[in-house]
Formats: sequence, C-alpha cells, structure tokens
Amino acid sequence: MMNQLRKFLDFLLFSNVFIALGAVAQGLVTYHLLNIKPVYTILAFLFFATLTIYNFSILIQKPQDYLNSPYRRVRWIFSHYRLNISITLIAVLSLIPLFFLLSFASKVLLCLLGLVSFGYSLPLFSVNNKKFGLRNIPGLKLFLIATVWSVSTVALPILEINELHISFISLQDTTLLTAKRFLFVAAITVPFDIRDLFQDKNSDLKTIPTIFGENKAYLFCQFLLALYLVMLFVFNDGFNASFFGLMFTIVLAGWLILKSTWEKNEYYYFLYLDGTLILQYLMLLLFNLSI
Repeated sequence: MMNQLRKFLDFLLFSNVFIALGAVAQGLVTYHLLNIKPVYTILAFLFFATLTIYNFSILIQKPQDYLNSPYRRVRWIFSHYRLNISITLIAVLSLIPLFFLLSFASKVLLCLLGLVSFGYSLPLFSVNNKKFGLRNIPGLKLFLIATVWSVSTVALPILEINELHISFISLQDTTLLTAKRFLFVAAITVPFDIRDLFQDKNSDLKTIPTIFGENKAYLFCQFLLALYLVMLFVFNDGFNASFFGLMFTIVLAGWLILKSTWEKNEYYYFLYLDGTLILQYLMLLLFNLSI
C-alpha cells in the first residue's frame, strides 16, 4: 500500500502535475479575492502551460548518468522519459485550442510570458563562446520565476475579466494584487535555490543563496513574507475571512521555509512548499465557510 502511494506521489510531483495544479489554485485565489466567477478557459490554460514549461525546462537538460543522480526527481523523470514526453505533448496540444479562445490582449500577454519562460531555460545568448539562458544572468532567476507566476495568475485573469466585460478591475488593484503574489511566490522559491546551493555554485549559477549566502537567503525569504503581510494589513478591506486565510498561509510558509534545510528530502520541497500554492486557496475557502 505504501509503495503504491509513493509511486502515485512520485508521479504527481515529478511529472509536474502538482505544480500545474498550484498554478490553477493561484488563479482561483485571484478570482476568489475579486469575488468573480472563475473563467475556466484561463484556469485550463494555466494548468497546461505550467505543465508544458516545467516539463520542457527539465527534459532539455537530460544528464548522461541520470540513474546516479542524487535527486530522486531526476532519476524518476528520465526513467519515465517517454511518459513525460507524452504528457508534455498532450499539454502542448491542449494549449492550442485554448489559446484561440482567449482575447487578443491575453494572447499578446501570453506570447510575452512564453518568450520569457522558454528563454529562461534555453541557451539563447552567448558571451565568449559560452551559451546561457536568462536564468544564468546573476540574480535574475528568482525575479523571472516570481514575475511569470504573478503575472500569469493575477494580471492574466484580470486582463481577461476586463476584456470580456465581466467586471472592471483598476490598474491600481491589479498592481497591488500582482505585487503581493510576487512576494509570496518569490519567498517559497528561494528555499529551492538554497537546497541546490552547492550544485549551483559548481554550475556558476548566480542565485540569491550563492550570491549572499544561505543564512541571508533565509532572512530574505522572511523579509519578503513580512512585506507581504504588511501589504495585506495596509491594502485590505478590513479583517475579513480572506485576510485571515491569507495570513495563515503566510505564517505557515514562513515556518516551512525556516525548517527547509538543504538536508530535507525532495518531498518536503515539492509537496510542502509548493503545496502552499494550493493550500492558500483551500484556506480562503475554509475561512470563508467558518467565519
């Protein structure tokens, strides 16, 4: 029984289905906070786009000796290479009709996000005959990840809401909500770089932990969450159920980050830390039911 559960968990986490569900959950958080019925085309696009980008970014980096990798995720992905290729192809094919169902403005934004997302992994640039992607530019990795996530799960849904005349969300409200989402995503992303600190140093990848050190990186995470909490206090319509739901996930994320030493196994990161993306929406539902 435990063996079957672990196999299912490996599939859920390492096929990137779980993180794709996290993108859907973050889209639902946006709709919930705006008190607007979800646009399911956007949610479906978020799921398949996240699945495509995450699978693509790792499948193009197939190591020669993946079976001896210290990471269970790497061993699972490339031991199930055909399965992951199939999942990625299904995701890409699903994106095509969804893309044409969106407004022109949303299509333009998605094309820009797509360029950034693929440029993140692909070695499109070259200096002194050394090729590199956007992620290799010092300090840019975290900013790119948090920007793509916050824009795709906040600005994109709002843009489609405005374009479809479902409601009108002002630029100020869009900016504030996007900024708060940016802080949350950035905070839970840094621990992954702390975990990969030694590997990133060997690869000459300049992340927050490799530049400032492990301890300062942990403090940086807490600073981001504290700033998010301050914005939640200042820019919120009173202490309502949604406020307490978001505050709960901020505190929990801070505690998980504090405990996320590099010795933790991969499930801690890919299930617990990434799971806060889904938990945030569940807590909003729970607190709104109970208060």
